Order: sequence, then structure tokens, then C-alpha cells
Amino acid sequence: MLNHPSPSTCRWHLLSLLLLVACEAASSLEGGRKIWQQPKPDPILNGQSFFHDSFPSGFLWGSGTSAFQTEGAWDQEGKGPSIWDHFTRSSVTAVTADVAGDSYTRWEEDVEALEYLGVRSYSFSLSWPRLFPDGDARGQPNLAAVEHYSRLIERLLDKRIEPMVTLYHWDLPQVLQERYGGWKNDTVVGLFEEYAAFCFRTFGSRVRYWLTMHNPYLVAVQGYGTGVHAPGETRGPAGSLIVAHNLIRAHAKAWHTYNTHFRPAQKGKVSIVLGSHWVEPQRGQATANNVELCQQSMEAVLGWFANPIFGDGDYPASLKIKHGALLPIFSPDEKLWVQATADFFALSFGPNNLRLGRGLAQYGLTVTPDLRRVLGWIKLEYGDPRVLVAEAGWFSEASVGKEDTVAIYLMKRFINQVLQAVKFDGVQVFGYSAWSLLDGFEWNNGFTVRRGLFYIDFSQPNRTRTPKTSAQYYRQVVADNGFPSDKRDKGIRGRFPCDFQWGVADSTLQVHFHPFSPQFTDSHLYSWNLTGDRSLHPVPGVTVQTRRAQCTDYLAIRDHLRLFEPTGASHYRFALNWSLILPQGDLSNVNTEALRYYRCVLTELKKLDMKAAVILYYPTHRAPNLGLPGPLHASGGWLNYSTVEAFHQYAALCYQQLGSWVPYWITINEPNRLVDVYSSAIEKHQAAHNLLLAHAKAWRLYEREHSSQQRALVSLALHADWAEPANPFLDSHTAAAQRFLLFELGRFLDPLLGTRYEEKHSKRDYPQEMKAYLEERSGVMGLRGSPLPNFTETEREELRGALSFIALNHFTTRLVSPYHPTQASPQQKQPPDHGCLTLSDPTWHSSSLGLALVPWGLRKTLNWVSQRYGMALPIIVSASGIDDQAPVEDKLRQHFLKSYLQEALKARQLDGVNLQGFYVWKLQDRNVPQFGLFTSTHHKSKAKASVALYKEIIGRGGFPKDNTTQTCRSREPHEPCSACEWMFKNKAMLVFGGCLLITAVMLAALIIFAIVTKRNQTRCRRRGASRMSRRRRREGVPVCSCPRVKC
Repeated sequence: MLNHPSPSTCRWHLLSLLLLVACEAASSLEGGRKIWQQPKPDPILNGQSFFHDSFPSGFLWGSGTSAFQTEGAWDQEGKGPSIWDHFTRSSVTAVTADVAGDSYTRWEEDVEALEYLGVRSYSFSLSWPRLFPDGDARGQPNLAAVEHYSRLIERLLDKRIEPMVTLYHWDLPQVLQERYGGWKNDTVVGLFEEYAAFCFRTFGSRVRYWLTMHNPYLVAVQGYGTGVHAPGETRGPAGSLIVAHNLIRAHAKAWHTYNTHFRPAQKGKVSIVLGSHWVEPQRGQATANNVELCQQSMEAVLGWFANPIFGDGDYPASLKIKHGALLPIFSPDEKLWVQATADFFALSFGPNNLRLGRGLAQYGLTVTPDLRRVLGWIKLEYGDPRVLVAEAGWFSEASVGKEDTVAIYLMKRFINQVLQAVKFDGVQVFGYSAWSLLDGFEWNNGFTVRRGLFYIDFSQPNRTRTPKTSAQYYRQVVADNGFPSDKRDKGIRGRFPCDFQWGVADSTLQVHFHPFSPQFTDSHLYSWNLTGDRSLHPVPGVTVQTRRAQCTDYLAIRDHLRLFEPTGASHYRFALNWSLILPQGDLSNVNTEALRYYRCVLTELKKLDMKAAVILYYPTHRAPNLGLPGPLHASGGWLNYSTVEAFHQYAALCYQQLGSWVPYWITINEPNRLVDVYSSAIEKHQAAHNLLLAHAKAWRLYEREHSSQQRALVSLALHADWAEPANPFLDSHTAAAQRFLLFELGRFLDPLLGTRYEEKHSKRDYPQEMKAYLEERSGVMGLRGSPLPNFTETEREELRGALSFIALNHFTTRLVSPYHPTQASPQQKQPPDHGCLTLSDPTWHSSSLGLALVPWGLRKTLNWVSQRYGMALPIIVSASGIDDQAPVEDKLRQHFLKSYLQEALKARQLDGVNLQGFYVWKLQDRNVPQFGLFTSTHHKSKAKASVALYKEIIGRGGFPKDNTTQTCRSREPHEPCSACEWMFKNKAMLVFGGCLLITAVMLAALIIFAIVTKRNQTRCRRRGASRMSRRRRREGVPVCSCPRVKC
């Protein structure tokens, strides 16, 4: 047996290193705790949601396997049984790894798989019971095993692939378990040292990277604590703590053996692979208590092994407090001897540790698969070591087969997190090993889950290695050495046209009948008690005449519309309330007050020089009536054709009463979302059919009776999220995404517009691809014919061209994959009509409601519509927005506006899309912060930060090179009027002065009138007296005074 250096020698050799570590610990203050205390990087502001860049030159890309999981040949060519061979035979299921991937005989195919990936390293483990069936390396080795591993290493080197060799990956010789009790016994520690020395001596000249053991945490806890893993002992924490102590000592012995006897000649590096989870504070609140809980959680898993090896040579204080006397003790000499026994930090980050971590996440802590944060914690806690990600990956259900789409996105996420840790956090990661190379035996899960990049059909004797789609993706990442810059992210400069519709979109406008000016609606006469309580008191028995409220009297309208001025918007999209206007669904009961209220809103909008886009029917997904008048809903709603006729009557009323003020009508908002509320496929198709007919009738009515005078444009608005193929390597996913778009958009637009590929006079109908798919599916299900209703010839003609513009509500992008019966959830009774499933890329930044921020999806949507239906009709994005929980500083929405409007500009400027408007969803929050540009009325209707940004973009007309304001509405800028400004500032004084002036004028007029009247009366008397005197003289009557005569 090789002896390690004496403790005194170690003490002197490691003194300088100890001082260095102490200095680093002092300078780092709180060590790993700092990662929770520091603000988390804002992925939107720093462009870190998904980072496009390359890894450092020479980055060591690799993949890995373990012997027991893949080798098979469990009893061939002298191999002895391992604890896992015994454990699987003792289990109830008796599922064994006797053959597994058969890598012992098909190792050359494994090397070919590595060549396919283009990786530069291969991590594999040696089988201790294959090399030494009795577990004792002091005896003779199994030469067949030695030759096998030698051949593998030589072939790897020939292919320029770096071998990374693990000495122990859980397959302890069964004889050592039976003879000594396995890792509970210190004797096994010494035997492992001998085994390690043999491997270093036999293979070390050709191996530069050694890993003593893989994830000892799982060996200690699940092998000897819970019994889930071999050898299946259930000794609880006491057993786990002893085993962990011996594993650490065994590793240290192996490292010292290499360091003393082999490093000078072989110049290799030795480490140990440690597994970890990651945990975040309760609700993201980094209080001192929460931070300490997170630190303790990390110390209970990763720190348990890392602190003795990479830290101060001892267990974390939190473990000592938690376990007390159960925790074994390192003597002072052992601490120095264990400390710094690793040449780099090797990390395992996968499902096994994360599952166990959830059991440790108490007090509201959250376990998350955040590899970047783990790497950052390691840097802060252990003094910035060089790091190898020795195992990273997830699992797929066995039924997934070769099309492991979800695994692609988890791999993408993990690798990008490593890239961010390197570039943003300065972590020294030098390699990444995607786990695992092959499907294999997944421990207590057997063959029910898969983790391989290469698929193996275990029912076939040849065990052919077939690359999964995740292998194709990893191959691409390796070839690119990361994630090259995405050309789609590059911004452009330019302006939208002057007549571009800058809008704000809302749902159904709330009607508030209470007027604001009570002096016109209160019939009482009041007296002012000036000398008493100085209040107004109604005069009993006296009433005065009132008038109807005027539009300006409505406080709700005034307060609502005043919000638009800060936005700079030119258009406002809102919906009427069908069930309020026609409560019975017909003209027998028309709510004229509601119509008058809407008319007031429209006239006030016009005064603000704003244009309205009015929705006739805004479906709601809430009970009770889906936005329909109650009687219509009760009679079957959109499943009954009578609702189509009722909608025709309703539209006619609205056109007649409100049409003079409406330049844009939208008949129905998002009929493609409304049909989702119906349970059966037949009901969905019938509802969609009737919704289309209702729109067409309303459109024809307007064209026939109102268009010549009112000249508005009429459309319907469709929910239009982009559908991206979830798996870019599968044609079936491309077809599924196209089919999804046809069901979402083509179902409604094809009957109205046809396609640019069809003949001009072809019959309007549902998309042919959609019809063919449904007919084929019906046949498979044993049904007769397609569930799609048929249009009559009259209906086809009514539908033809019944659209003045294309209105699209776009919010996000979804990944789409074909539906497979094996993917159905227990709650899902039947597959969706389109046969598609939707999912999201975890590397996309998402809002609190799960809306992914994918700006390029808008551009793709606009291009798809333009390419299918041509450029003739204008396209308007009639609603687009994202929820943001920030009360005022809504950074997410600001990023959304800039990035989505950039894509809108690209679509118009680069792709030639006839885009003529963009409406932000929506004006105001109802309660808590969500989509609103303004806070709720309860929060005083404050403008959020995105309002100023939107106004700035509108003012510039987009993103001009010179960032100047666009001059459209007033071509000649007005000179500032100083007199006007003075008058505005002193308007109160001017009003008072005006009143005085009017009073003075009226008083002067009254005085003048009195003077003139008096003069006229004097003249009249004189003339009257003169006439009487002359007459008397003629008649001989004496002259006398006479009474006053009126003139």
C-alpha cells in the first residue's frame, strides 16, 4: 500500500496555500452568501435572457458515460459482480443492466458517436469489479479489462479526443460490501487508494484528467441513508455521514498518491465530481434569514464535500450544528491533509440532485435549475477555482424516443447559463460534458427514462446508436463553439409613414351613466344660509326645470380620455357592450342611453383629434354569457344560426347610431379564441362557421348601406401568435407549426380572402390543408367525413372579399410540436383539433403570466400573412402588449415596445409588408399592475414609464437615424405666442377683469339708456304743450296746464 505524506510534511507544504485561502476568504467577506445579497442581473436590461457569444478558444466540449450504466457484459471476461448487479437482482422489478448499451463490446461505435458530435473530450468510468473482481488491487488485475480500457484510450487519442477517466462511479465490488460493509468501513478507503494507484500507473501516461469519484453525495445519502440506490441500506443520517466521511478520505488518499508518485512524470490533474442543486430565497426576498437558509441548503449538499476539499478542510459549521455528535470529526492534521486535494472543481448538475434538493428546500425556499447561479456561488465560496461541468443534462421519458425536443431546450438553457457565467460573472469554466452519450440504465429508474444523446433500442440485440435530435443540436453548438450572434437581433433605423396608426387598444368600454354636473340634473332650488351654517338648503315646495346631461357632464369620459394626451396616440380601439345595448338580443329593447354614452365618447375623441376603432362584439371567456345577450346565449349562442341574424340587426343599429364618428369597425374580436371554450370538435367548427357568417353579413351590410357616406373600413381581429417548429431538425414539427397557423388564422382568412396561390375566381372555402387533415383524422378515428361544416354558394359569395383590412392581435410566440398519444395528460380527454402541442423555450424571457418575449415572432407572423394573402390589404396590429408587475417603472414593457416596434419596422421596411398600424394593449390596469400603460383608478391612474417611451417613439415616427421629431400633422411649426402664454397663466385674472368690463359696459349702457329716455320724455312734453296751446288759442279756450301725455 502506498503511504501518503506525514501530517507534519503536509502542514509545511500547505501552510502558504492555507494562508492564501484565508486571505481570499477574508476578502470575500460573506463568500457564497453574496450571490443572494447582490441584486439579480436584469436579463432584459443587460441582454442576458439569452446570450449570443462564443466560449473561450480551446473550450473542452465533451460527453460522458459510466461503466455500469452502459457497458453491459456484467459477467463476461472475468468481471466480478458489483453492488448494483446484486441490488438490481434483489429488487422487485428485477430490471438489470446485464447488457444495457453493450459498450464493452461496441466501444468503437461509442467513439464514432463522439466523432459525430465533434467533441474534444470523453468522460467515462473504469469498472472496479471488472479490473479487480475481488476488489483488491494488490493482486493481479483482469488483463481482459486492462486491454479493453487501453484500446478505448488509444482510440480516443487517435481521434484527438481527451479521455477523462473516473475511478469510481458507484459500482463497488460486491465482495467488498459483503466482506467489509462497503464504504462504512475504513478498510475500503485503503483499498480504494491501492486501486487508484494501479489505475494511475497503468493508464496515467495517456490520461491528463482524472476524477476520483462521481457525486459522492448520492452514494452516501441514497446508497446508505435512504436505500434507494445500491447497496440499499437504510441507516439514515448516521450511516450517510460515516460513508461521506470515508469517501472524502478515500478521495484525498487518491489525490495525494497521484500528487506524490505520478504527477511529476505524468503532469495530469485530479479532482472529484460533486453534485449540487440550486436554491433561491422565499419570494426572492434576500433577507438575512433567507440568505442564511439558502447558504445552509447549499452547504448541506455541495458544501458537505466541497468545504473540506476546497475550503478550510472541515465540514461547514451549519452541518456541525445540525448533526452534532453524529458528524465525524477531522483532526487538525486531517484537515490540512484533506484541504486543497483537487486541481480543479468538477460539478455535476442534473435531475438527481435537484430532486433531492427539493426535500431540503424548507421555509419557502425554491429549488431551481439555475446552473449560472451555482457556478457563481462556487466562485464566491471557494476562491475562483477552474471549473469543469462534468455532468449536465436532463432526462426524457423512454416513449419520447429519438425526438427529444424538450431535452434540446434544457440543454440550450444549461449551456447558455454556463456561457453567461463565463462572460458576465468571470467564472473560469474550461469544459462542459453533456450527459450522457448513450441511453443507459438510469439507476432506480431503470430504462423508463433516457438521458442519452444517442438512442438505443434495448429490445434489439445490435444496440444500434442513433443520434437523437438533441445530439444534432449539441453537435451544432460544439461546431459554433457557443451561440453566434443572431442577425434577427440587429436593429434598423427608419420611420413609419405619417398616416401610421399609433393606437391604444382596450376591451369593452365601461359605461358610467352618472353625470358630472348636478346643477343641470338636480330639480331643487337652494337658498344660501349666509349668516348661519353657510350651507345650501333646498327651498321646500319649489322645483326648477332640468335638462338632460351633456357629453361634457360625464366625469368618467373626461377622466378616461384625458389619459391619452401623455401617450401621443392617434387611435383608440375599444369595444361596445352588445348585451348592454340590446339586453334581449333584438330591437325590442334598445338601451338608448348606452348608445348616447358611446356617442359622447366618440364625439369627445374627435375633439381630441383621435380616431376610433370600434369592436362590435368582444367575447369574454367568463360566465355567464360569453359577452352575448342572455337570451341569445340561452338559445345556443354561436351554435345557433339565429345568433348570426341577431348580430346582423345589432350591427345595423350600431352603424346607424354611431357610424358617423367611426372610421374603423371590427365586427368580432378574436373569434379563434372564442371557439376554444366549446368542448367538442363539432361544436368548435360550428361556432367558427357561424362567427364567420356573422362577420360577413355585417361587412356586406356596411358596404351596401353605409360605406358610401361614412367611408369606414370593416374587419375582424384574430389572435395571431407566431407558431415556431419546436424541433428544428424534424419535418413533422415544421408541418405541425404550419397546420397550427392554418387552424388559427387560415380557418378565418381563407374563406374571406382566398390565397394568392389560388385562381382569382376559385370558390372560397376553408384551407385545403386543413380539410385534408381533418378528413384523414376522421378516417383514422373511424368517423364518416370531415367535421367541418360546408358553405352554400350564397354564403361563399357573401364571404368573398368581406374584409377591408387584416387586424391581428399579437402577443407572443409558441413552440409547436405534433401531438402524440403518449404525450397526453391524464386530464386531457381528446387531442386538440389541429393535432398540435404548444410549449415554450425556457431561454425566452417570460412575463409573470407566462408570455414569452420573442420580438421576431411578430415579424414572422406579418410575413406569413402577407405571403399567403398578398400585400393588397393593409395589416394593422390591433393589440400587442405584455404584462408587467412593476407599479410604475415597467422595464419589461419598455423593452417590449422597443423590440416589437423594431420588428414591425423591419417587416414594413425590409420585407415590404403593408403594415399601417400598431395598437398597444392596453390603456389602464383594472386592479393590480398588468398590461396597463396607466395604473388603476384605485392607484390614481398614474402614467407608467412606458407611456413616455411610447410617446417618444410616436413623436419620432419610429427609429430615425437622427432621432429627430417627425413633422406630419403640422407641417409648418408655429412660432411660440408669448401673449398667449401670458393669457393662459393669468386666465383667472382675465376672467375676473372680463366680468368687470362687461359689468361696466352694461352699467354705462343703462345710464345712457336712462339719459336718452329722459330727454325724449322732456321733448315730448314740450311738443305736447305747444300743440295744445296753439289749438286753444284757435278755439278761444284759455291755456292751462295739462296732464302728462305718453309718446
